[in-house]
Amino acid sequence: MTKKIIISLALIAAVVMGVLYGKGLLSVHQGLEPPASLSVLALEKDPKTAPDVHFLDGQGNRHALSAFRGRYVLLNLWATWCGPCVNELPSLARLSRFAPGLRVVAVDTGDRDTVDAAAFLKEHNAANLAPYRDNEKVMMKNFTGYALPMTVLIDPQGKIVAKAAGPADWGTPEAVAYFKRITGT
Repeated sequence: MTKKIIISLALIAAVVMGVLYGKGLLSVHQGLEPPASLSVLALEKDPKTAPDVHFLDGQGNRHALSAFRGRYVLLNLWATWCGPCVNELPSLARLSRFAPGLRVVAVDTGDRDTVDAAAFLKEHNAANLAPYRDNEKVMMKNFTGYALPMTVLIDPQGKIVAKAAGPADWGTPEAVAYFKRITGT
């Protein structure tokens, strides 16, 4: 008799959760709410698949964003001429160093093809970030961004779960703990 009650309660709970999810009152990404220090990071109500954009590394090799699927990715779009972008690079480097389950992908979207991205990152205390560059100028358009820096949190299934327009201190202990929690590391 007890087994039937437990099964019935489990079925009722599943139906209730399904109704709440269907009405938008419960999110698949419940529990991903960022800490106060990352208030600029807004969760997406209806996560959509990230566009399959391409960018170059420091040697000119082409990389697809989709190649990073299977883990959380924090995609940061920045430019060398953008003061707030440059100021947040060291905090992205700290986050990358202390949250191993998160892949930080910082892509320079600037106009200057002559800038050595690796040297620029080193000069700005972010040498552990890979020197990625968007020479095709498609990143901002594909992520419907209109301001720099722009940061996008992508889940392991390739869905955009949060966006930040503007700078943040990504490397605070609170932020690192948040990303460790959501990545399970």
